[in-house]
Amino acid sequence: MQLESLGIERYLCSVGAEAVADIFRAARRLYGLRILAINSTFHGGGVAGMLNSLVPLFNDVGINADWNLLYGDPALFHVTKKLHNALQGEKISLSRREMQSYLSVNQAFARYSPISHHNLMIVHDPQPLPMIRYRQKNVPWIWRCHIDISAPDEAIWQRLKPFVLRYDVVVVSSETFRQPDLPVETAIIPPAIDTLSAINRDLSESTIDAELAKYGIPRDKPLIVQVSRFDKWKDPTGVVKVFQRVKQELDCRLIMLGNMASDDPEGPMIFKQVASLASQMKDVHLITETDPLLVNALQREAAVVMQLSSKEGFGLTVSEALWKGTPVVATRVGGIPLQVIDGQTGYLVEPGDYDTAAERVIRLLKDESLRTDLGARGRVHVQENFLMPRLLLDWLKLIDKVTRT
Repeated sequence: MQLESLGIERYLCSVGAEAVADIFRAARRLYGLRILAINSTFHGGGVAGMLNSLVPLFNDVGINADWNLLYGDPALFHVTKKLHNALQGEKISLSRREMQSYLSVNQAFARYSPISHHNLMIVHDPQPLPMIRYRQKNVPWIWRCHIDISAPDEAIWQRLKPFVLRYDVVVVSSETFRQPDLPVETAIIPPAIDTLSAINRDLSESTIDAELAKYGIPRDKPLIVQVSRFDKWKDPTGVVKVFQRVKQELDCRLIMLGNMASDDPEGPMIFKQVASLASQMKDVHLITETDPLLVNALQREAAVVMQLSSKEGFGLTVSEALWKGTPVVATRVGGIPLQVIDGQTGYLVEPGDYDTAAERVIRLLKDESLRTDLGARGRVHVQENFLMPRLLLDWLKLIDKVTRT
């Protein structure tokens, strides 16, 4: 895969010289190391977004990093979506035939992957998890799970656990995701955003105007925005219900932007449900384009960004909004509380508490100085904790530890 070359020194203005020097010091013992990252989609989610930035940065500091995709047909992703849902706590039924299909794809993929050319394997999420079983293991393997696995469906967890036990390290996003019954070393590495990507780089007012005009979004009313896949765990119907409550008191507009990830077969069905509910209201715009500049423009133009997930691995769209100085109203789930400090960078509510969410949104819409204050604090919080150089340094330290032992 051809990836844009991004030099780590380009982040000096956002993290400072000492942070960049720390990265080069950490990379010194890893020069020439060959690592392979594997996931199931090149776009459409936070994992792909991070790999698009992280893989070139590994190469920039002296590591030979490659990235492969597990290719599958809709039948495979139907199964892996079930597994994703089960790991987040949903009770599912998985037939022997479905499990065998999942394993067969991984077996074929493992057979033809260039694993033997690398010194370290990093496998992302459940889609390629079992491939470790089908190759002779002579280098360390890391399983990076981006999902909230704090309370998985126990039956499915027990079916996947034998594969997880083969890994040398498991990496999760939050301490709350650590599995107490898993006797494998677990590292905590929160995700991060790339301030230089199209989604997060600075935009001129004229660019913002052009992006919003391109999609027919007027700027005549305050915008409430949620940027998320059309996934039931993101509770998009709940977002519409909150907007309905807010709209009764204030004239505003709701924009819901969510693409369809190639490994998520439920997306079209969820979108239809949201569209049916939204069609009963004015000023609701649903957009399914994959346009990073539009995401950027909307998060900057929004008066409030919402993230009402019922389950969430991390929710990088929260950090994206906070980086742009936009306050966030979000649910107290997964990695979101690491980003939204209640009353300081935004507001946290419980999943399904649409009345409180609406009240917090109304409060922010009515008070511009409050929005400005929370947004400014949010940007500082993200700068200190959730930018790409910190993520790179965390990975360099873990890679050094894993490959030296």
